[in-house]
Amino acid sequence: MNSSLTKDAVTRVLKKVNDPEIGENIVDLGMVKGVEVSSDGSVGLVIALTVPECPLTKRIRESVNSELASLGAREVKLEFTSMTEEEKATLIDKVRSIRGERAGQTVNTGAEASRPSPIGRLDKAGVHNIVAVVSGKGGVGKSSVAALLACELRRRGFRVGVLDADVTGPSIPRLFGVAGKLTTDGKKLFPAESVNGVKIVSMNLLVDSETDATVWRGPIVSGVIRQFYTDVDWGELDYMIVDLPPGTSDAPLTVFQSLPLDGVVVVTSPQRLSKMVVGKAVNMAKTLGVPILGVVQNMAYTTCPNCGSRIELGELGYEGLPILATFSVDYELMRLSDEGRVHEYRSEEVSRMVDRMGESRVRAMNIKKAARTPS
Repeated sequence: MNSSLTKDAVTRVLKKVNDPEIGENIVDLGMVKGVEVSSDGSVGLVIALTVPECPLTKRIRESVNSELASLGAREVKLEFTSMTEEEKATLIDKVRSIRGERAGQTVNTGAEASRPSPIGRLDKAGVHNIVAVVSGKGGVGKSSVAALLACELRRRGFRVGVLDADVTGPSIPRLFGVAGKLTTDGKKLFPAESVNGVKIVSMNLLVDSETDATVWRGPIVSGVIRQFYTDVDWGELDYMIVDLPPGTSDAPLTVFQSLPLDGVVVVTSPQRLSKMVVGKAVNMAKTLGVPILGVVQNMAYTTCPNCGSRIELGELGYEGLPILATFSVDYELMRLSDEGRVHEYRSEEVSRMVDRMGESRVRAMNIKKAARTPS
């Protein structure tokens, strides 16, 4: 047996492995629940995750294997479990303690105790309905759909905000023609406001130029998204639309875990490839227990400029989920979006999309109520 391969040595190297979302090491967080070192040089580990089937599990596994290989482990037998609510509460206290000590603060009192949990779901505060727009795949028009939802809701008299969670590729300010930087009173940021009264927070409203690259790792992006929700004075909102980046990694996970979502709208385009990739986002929502309000089929068809007939551009439909809307390739929408005047776009299908989303929201609420009703 490798004499350097002991439980203490394994524990020490595991302190180099951080939880990708929280940004602290898995040992100090209490996530390592069991360490066994065998005479044949193999190491057995049990790691408790904050979320079952966490999409970041692969990253933790790779980090653990790498560190233990450097210690001379011949084989790593790694088992993942999920934390109980009590264990999560303990973890939250540990994070506050770690960060409080690092900042030289007294922990669990005053401002430190009132900070939002680093992993827990945030409060609704003055936001009554929160809907995330997801795609899994880039290039399907997700931001356009998010903007159209916000504009139609605003047109109906609702107080609406858009949280642009696509931190590294924001496009919401351009769609609404909003420029300049967000203002602050030193404590809170204040959203920008479009000409039609939609409140907007986006990374492009914090940088010097809208083409400045935001080159950040996942945990920083996750922290920024939470701050866009907690450190912004949104006021009272009837609806907050969250525009998510493609994929199923840090940013979407943060929104799904942290924001008190009422549901997600899935955007796809009519190709089998798109449906396959978007399916990952659908499964992520199901895994994390977020209601799927329906699917928007974008860029599904075009109209012949000569005869006016409809030309289908691919395979439509998403089995098992309601269709909220089916949009064409619309050059008027493209023009208005490029000019920052998306609020001027009118379409009966946009109106129907909002109606159907509302119907799905009611169904989701009824399902939740039924699940809580004792038999």
